[in-house]
Amino acid sequence: MSRPELSLSLQFADPRHKAQLPRHKVARWIRAALELPGEIAVRIVDAEEGRLLNHEFRGKDYATNVLTFDYSHEPVVGADLVICAEVVEREAREMGIALVDHYAHMLVHGTLHAQGYDHEEDDEAECMEARESEILQALGFADPYAR
Repeated sequence: MSRPELSLSLQFADPRHKAQLPRHKVARWIRAALELPGEIAVRIVDAEEGRLLNHEFRGKDYATNVLTFDYSHEPVVGADLVICAEVVEREAREMGIALVDHYAHMLVHGTLHAQGYDHEEDDEAECMEARESEILQALGFADPYAR
C-alpha cells in the first residue's frame, strides 16, 4: 500500500537516543499513521525544554512524553511533535518495553493528534487507541494497550 508523502525535519536537542531513531525509521512510523501528505518536524528534547513547553502551551508544570502542535489537517498535515527523551525512557523502563517500541508509539500517537484524533472523552480515546494499536501492529510492534 502506498503511503502519503512526508516532509520530515528531525531535530535532536537531546541526542541521547539519536542512534535509536534513524531518520528512515522515524519517517516510516509517521508515514504509517498519516492519512494525507504531511510536513512534520520532530524534536527530541530534554526534561527542562519539555517542561517549559508543556507549561507554556498547556499550563502543566511537568515534562510529558509527547506534545503535538498541529497547524493544518488538510490538504497537508502540518505539525511539530516534541518528544521528551527522559520521559519516554522512564516510561519504557516502567512498562518493561524496548525504548524503540515506545518511541514508535509516541510518534504514531503524536501523528494521530496532528490529524485531529483526541482522547479526552472515552469514545474518542477508544477510537484513537484502536487506531494506534492497528498501526503499530502493522509495523510489527506489540499492541501498546494489551499490557
